[in-house]
Amino acid sequence: MQHLLSNRVLLGQAPRIVIKIGSSSLTENGSLAREQITRLVDVVGPARARGQQVVLVSSGSIAAGLKPLGFRRRPFDVRDQQAASMVGQSHLIRAYTDEFARYGITIGQTLLTPDDVVDRRHYNNVQSALNRLLHLGVVPIVNENDAVVTDEIRFGDNDRLAALVAHIVDATALILLTDVEGLYTAPPGTPGAELISEVTNMDALANLTITGKGSDVGTGGMATKVDAARMATSGGVATLLASTSQLGAALNGEIVGTWFLPRSRKVPARDLWLRHAALVKGTITVDDGAKNALKSGGASLLAVGMTDARGTITAGDLVSIVDTNGREVARGLSAFSTSELHGFIQGHVAPRPVVHADDLVLPTK
Repeated sequence: MQHLLSNRVLLGQAPRIVIKIGSSSLTENGSLAREQITRLVDVVGPARARGQQVVLVSSGSIAAGLKPLGFRRRPFDVRDQQAASMVGQSHLIRAYTDEFARYGITIGQTLLTPDDVVDRRHYNNVQSALNRLLHLGVVPIVNENDAVVTDEIRFGDNDRLAALVAHIVDATALILLTDVEGLYTAPPGTPGAELISEVTNMDALANLTITGKGSDVGTGGMATKVDAARMATSGGVATLLASTSQLGAALNGEIVGTWFLPRSRKVPARDLWLRHAALVKGTITVDDGAKNALKSGGASLLAVGMTDARGTITAGDLVSIVDTNGREVARGLSAFSTSELHGFIQGHVAPRPVVHADDLVLPTK
């Protein structure tokens, strides 16, 4: 496990980093901007040469496929997105292959779906595969597998995917590249808006206006990047939010962008998986007694504390445990189906805890 990185000046010495670059930084007028990839590789290549292990989470496959298919902008229909991804992914990987070859670096394409993170066996396989690639000196190029995902089951944006990948490979730092120079106190261009250089406590951002709108060719916005930073730092991964043009300066130890300090401790892998990666299949409402017991930590959810269960839940599914006001108290893996849970609420005896303490996580503080 890597040590926590608190000083951004040392970013260029971090042994393992994940870099995320979005569609807006890689495309122009709906086409792949090769010169942008060249500039990116001209920074990542030397970093790899000096011994840093790099995982690149790259958008751009859908955007690269728009022009060949005659789309003027990113389509809303998931089938059109899949078609664009199938056409564009080969162009994207070919460009990366050619550019990294200038530095004698081999790349490895890695396309992920939520099942690869949600299913524990898939998760372990992805972790082992990525670690092996890094050990062999390869730069993995990671993207969501847009060709097969559906509207209901997808990561939704590569910012979130990058944070999960940073956790999967136990990265020291995550760098989120965008088209602005960091997080501002108000939307850029607003009179009086100032760049926030460092964030030590995510709660301090609660009163800021953070937009969710991304570019015409991407899916994310500043809100998704802040969420990704929260996800990464809660697992002990330092995060930098900066413009694509600032990547070289950041790896040279210059003070650029917005630096999110990691938590003082690493969160166990399984906790982050349950908290951020797994798909919630239903909700279980609990009374005040159960809520207080769960919030105190270390307690299992017993059937006696339930008041309602909703959703299509099967044994082993992730559920959100909420109080009577609908506020989430915890998340965990249900040991029973919806029908069984309803039976316990009606007075049937549960043979074991509904959610065992080992399968339960509290919200990130």
